[in-house]
Amino acid sequence: MLAAFDLLGRRWALRILWELRGGPVGFRALQQRCDDVSPTVLNTRLGELREAGLIWQDEAKAHDLTALGRDLQRALKPLQAWSERWAAQT
Repeated sequence: MLAAFDLLGRRWALRILWELRGGPVGFRALQQRCDDVSPTVLNTRLGELREAGLIWQDEAKAHDLTALGRDLQRALKPLQAWSERWAAQT
């Protein structure tokens, strides 16, 4: 579990996964969706997420969630609901 927390706690990791929730996204579009994160950091995070089996890259170089990545998205739904309640109270 600590390894998963370490990976997901890295800057931009969760944001990248969030932005891929709707389907494949190319590098430049993903960079823009992530508030123009630096290309170096984005490449590093994408590599880490690919290595962890959460995302993959198709022939057109677009990034998408794997089945394991989609499973993680479902696991994060309760956290999303909690964060919405928290934001409403602050």
